[in-house]
Amino acid sequence: MIRITLACAVAALLAGAPAAAQTIPVTIEVDASRPAGELKPIWRFFGADEPNYATMKDGRKLLDHLGALRRGDVFFRAHNLLSTGDGTPAFKWGSTNAYTETKDGKPVYDWTVTDRIIDTYLARGVRPYLQIGFMPEAMSSAKPGTPYQHSWRPGFAYDLIATGWTAPPKDYAKWGELAYQWTLHNIERYGRDEMKKWYFEVWNEPNSRFYWSGTQDEFNKLHDYAIAGIRRALPDAFVGGPDVAGHGGAFMDAFLKHVVSGTNHATGGTGTPTDFLSFHAKGVPRFVDGHVRMGIREHLHDVDTGFARIAAIPQLKNKPIVIGESDPEGCAACPGPQNAYRNGTMYSSYTAASFARIWELASRRGVNLDGALTWAFTFEDQPWFAGYRQLATNGVDLPVMNVFRMFARLGQERLTASSSAMQPLDDMLAKGVQGNPDVGVIATRTPAGQLAILSWHYHDDDVAGPDAAVRLELKGLGKAGTRKVTQWRVDKANANAFTAWQALGSPQSPDLKQFEALEAASKMAQAELAPLAVSHGAASINYVLPRQGVTLLVVD
Repeated sequence: MIRITLACAVAALLAGAPAAAQTIPVTIEVDASRPAGELKPIWRFFGADEPNYATMKDGRKLLDHLGALRRGDVFFRAHNLLSTGDGTPAFKWGSTNAYTETKDGKPVYDWTVTDRIIDTYLARGVRPYLQIGFMPEAMSSAKPGTPYQHSWRPGFAYDLIATGWTAPPKDYAKWGELAYQWTLHNIERYGRDEMKKWYFEVWNEPNSRFYWSGTQDEFNKLHDYAIAGIRRALPDAFVGGPDVAGHGGAFMDAFLKHVVSGTNHATGGTGTPTDFLSFHAKGVPRFVDGHVRMGIREHLHDVDTGFARIAAIPQLKNKPIVIGESDPEGCAACPGPQNAYRNGTMYSSYTAASFARIWELASRRGVNLDGALTWAFTFEDQPWFAGYRQLATNGVDLPVMNVFRMFARLGQERLTASSSAMQPLDDMLAKGVQGNPDVGVIATRTPAGQLAILSWHYHDDDVAGPDAAVRLELKGLGKAGTRKVTQWRVDKANANAFTAWQALGSPQSPDLKQFEALEAASKMAQAELAPLAVSHGAASINYVLPRQGVTLLVVD
């Protein structure tokens, strides 16, 4: 009964919204007989500042959902895995107490908390993108009197996070030994074959004063000693970095030169082992004329510039690349009206549109893009729909999570596809999506031989606008007959717990029935459309794609 009542309430809520203008006619064409290259599953990477949330009730539930996307091939990156403390999470903070020292300076290793975190990942089909950081308190070279754990919380100045954990080590040999001992322990616990599948990188955004208080050369030294320690224990570990903020500028250029031809601080040899390279890319949303305007242009510009920097180094241009944080903006825990896009379908439609262009940029630059990591997870025991950049709130998935479920249904063989309303890549790099909306498409063939066709309707401005009336023209379908067509939708009325919560009156303490209704509303409903009639290898499907909507059609 509550589902019927909730559906009516959602319908009433949407009916009260400003009426959309006349629909936009859009033609999408897909040729199933024309492959267009590989579509790598770059979406399968996630991460968060707070490592200890992963072992808590809502964190474990969300990790289950992430692991189910592509079991054993989803990766999670977290900060603070070597930070000193009792394991109590806070905003932009976590700790494991993995390293302390005796009074006479001898190392004490305790892997209890790191084991709990990694065990939680692996039990749910998720593997570590293992960040070696941050600096343990006993090893920090911060000036006496510098606080170690920061006291930052939403609304505070961001530079408050830069406390003693950002400092270089007092002793680089001890730092390298820490990396070695942790790797050795993990080999004993998880086995070499398992660990060969992990990613290993050092630190986070060393070109940012918020995360690294040392110099460029001190970071290169930090990196060299950690990589040497990992490789001493596991010679074929998959190592890389440096996960710079943005494309990294001159800092990234100097790092790339160092790992190719510089003198290794730890070994004395030339260069540093490098299996993959990583940088970050963020958008810049703004609050304009009473609404959020997204900054997809800046996001894509960071991606393109980062690719170009790596491609310019002959020894590195074919290395796998992971965009180690790839998001609409830079701080998952930061509030503000410019971040009011996060709970609803602006975030989900932005995700579809931005990933499509990231794939396109990688193809244009000819780089080996391995992953684009979404820096969003969940914040335990916080208000419902608090507006953080996350994939779930209080154990209920947000609409954006369902776009990743759609990505997981795509095949890796891309097919030739076009849309009459898909904005050209160069226009998006120049000005984002400020005029006509972006109604785009990606088409693939799955391993089972199905056609999986993703389409989205995106605009930078979070305001009402006309829906798209889509005519999907398919060809290359083979012999005449009928085909089964299944549709999944994410929009304001479908797979959207946020609108369901608003329809319930925005309760901050939902009872059990309300919670179950929100969970039900968060799920994508599979709808079987009328059988598709194929004649002369061709067929067509008509559907409405609401503004900020994302749709997946699967044709058997």
